[in-house]
Amino acid sequence: MSGNKKRVNRFKRNIDPLLEKFNASISFDRKLYKHDIKGSKAHVRMLGDCGIVKKKESKAIISALEKVEAEINTGKLKLNVSDEDIHMAIEKRLSEITGPTVGGKMHTARSRNDQVATALRLYVRDKIDEINNLILNFQKVIVRRARENVDTAAPAYTHMQPAQPIRLAHWFLAWFEMFERDISRFKDARKRVNVLPLGSAAMAGTNFSINRKQVAKELGFDSISENSMDAVSDRDFAVEFTFCVSMTATHLSRLAEELVIFSSSEFGHMRLPEPLTTGSSIMPQKKNPDGAELIRGKTGRLYGGLVSLLTMLKGLPLTYNKDLQEDKEPVFDASEQITLMIRIMTKMIDELSLNVELLSASSEKGFMTAVDIADSLVMMGLPFREAHGVVSKLVKHCSENSLQFTGADETTLSGIHPSLPQAVRYFTALDSADGKDVYGGTARKRIITRIKAIERKLNK
Repeated sequence: MSGNKKRVNRFKRNIDPLLEKFNASISFDRKLYKHDIKGSKAHVRMLGDCGIVKKKESKAIISALEKVEAEINTGKLKLNVSDEDIHMAIEKRLSEITGPTVGGKMHTARSRNDQVATALRLYVRDKIDEINNLILNFQKVIVRRARENVDTAAPAYTHMQPAQPIRLAHWFLAWFEMFERDISRFKDARKRVNVLPLGSAAMAGTNFSINRKQVAKELGFDSISENSMDAVSDRDFAVEFTFCVSMTATHLSRLAEELVIFSSSEFGHMRLPEPLTTGSSIMPQKKNPDGAELIRGKTGRLYGGLVSLLTMLKGLPLTYNKDLQEDKEPVFDASEQITLMIRIMTKMIDELSLNVELLSASSEKGFMTAVDIADSLVMMGLPFREAHGVVSKLVKHCSENSLQFTGADETTLSGIHPSLPQAVRYFTALDSADGKDVYGGTARKRIITRIKAIERKLNK
């Protein structure tokens, strides 16, 4: 397409209107307009500096591109299916402003293949930075809630069964660590996103003596693609981005699941902020955790986008194929949904109400200090497996007689094992937590040390 001419087939007949509609991507790739214009401006400036187009023409094209961007920003420029994609729509409007003789020179020494790949990389790079900033803000909320709850006792679970007591701060910090890995993963992926494909043209490079380093520097790319065939057909970066999003969504979904469980009436450990819940259409007593449930649900949707990209790529021959048009919607959806999910979860944790009294009471139930008693026996010289068996018998006896550990009489304890009376003593939930005074453990001083280290890092 050039100027106002309608795109035609290379054969005698115009493209079938049905194929034209099927072929068009402007309904979704319009999201790339800023990135496309940014790439085009750098490309045209380089063409002028290299003498491939006149400096006067280069400046006129850049000025026109800025006008086109302003028109799209304000909605003045209407984008139509007949424009096929955002890249052609921008070029069409550019030629209307500058005239086709000047506007038609913008596409010198490039193809839509490397043009589109460049715009998508710029988009993904921006989204990675945006997402990481959102995760960082979320982490700050998590750490604040952890500091507030260093001295809050809570039950911890394995297999969703009461396991051992902890300080609730340790629970919050567990989520911090997950999202810390997510930030690291996005940063690492960004290195592979930040490679300039522009200059690869259709797939073989260009006959013009262009300066790819200049374009890379202006656009902030760390490196330049080494192989033009690979560059125009590479969508590994899109797959990796959607994987990183999916992994972050997995962590959000796990946290959402715990919030749903622990805020239920059966547990009652937490209460979700009302603005992030809804009522029932028929049951007036209900407060539904819709925000958390939607995070769980959307996670599956994001997995679908990842699988879609992988499936699209698995059978593609080199180099560009029209299948690659299907790369954008999963990427756009992933970036939009994950930003909403992180923002909602940030509010949810920030405003989460905790039933400290019930958490503390729950951490004293369920024989959760059994490991502490077993460890006491080990410290007296018993092999751990033997100590484990002794405490198992104690748990069985107490369960059958509705007793706590300290409720068993000395005769009974001695009958189970001679060392047991000395090992059984009252461990509070916080005593139990503080017994795990190892790096990464639940002891108060370990938690405080970790919080201080995190806060130093977050404040940089």
